[in-house]
Amino acid sequence: MTPPSGTPSPSAPSSLEERVRAGDREALAELLAGQRAELRRYVEYRLDPRLRGRLSASDVLQEIYLSAQQRLEHFRELVDMPFRVWVRLLASQRLVDVHRKHMSAQARDAGIERSLDQPFRGAGAAVGSSASAVNLAARIVDDQTSPSQVALRRELLDQLVEAIGAMDPLDREVLALRHFDELTNDEVARLLDIPKGTASKRYIRALGRLRAMLERVPGLIDPSHESP
Repeated sequence: MTPPSGTPSPSAPSSLEERVRAGDREALAELLAGQRAELRRYVEYRLDPRLRGRLSASDVLQEIYLSAQQRLEHFRELVDMPFRVWVRLLASQRLVDVHRKHMSAQARDAGIERSLDQPFRGAGAAVGSSASAVNLAARIVDDQTSPSQVALRRELLDQLVEAIGAMDPLDREVLALRHFDELTNDEVARLLDIPKGTASKRYIRALGRLRAMLERVPGLIDPSHESP
């Protein structure tokens, strides 16, 4: 029976993600456009600061979009994989590629070399250790300090880079994905290919360690803003 005029067929894809799974490339472009701000933040956090003069987040985003177009069939085969997670897997793979391409062996430090050659389980966290420590520390300092606290900001940044760099790399990545990329615990677990319980425990542990770091800086955290 033909459905009434103006009523979609029950089998017709209703959401953008369903349309992408049906092979609609216009829907793919629309989904990517909607993810642009989040993906830019994801890339900027993980892009080594030493590459900023010759490679921008926009350059990497273009490569991610191209990869998504080329690998659409791969996404269609992953029937249980949310698009938001899948596109970040692509982003992580592209970041590994650009670091290998643009950084000579002499320029890579030991932390970056290890993380590129030995990524976490799954493709979701292949990122330079030094880059993530520096960028995560800078983001935290920006959130915690005001422009008038220039001296404190410099001191805190140095302390946080050292402390965050000493974190377990997987804990650091879980912290970033939950706290700054605003992914759910389920999404983090899928992206990093770890059990949900592990993702949750690592986030709580990393958050506690981060808070302990911040509390060691006098006057940084205002007790009056604490929850009762």
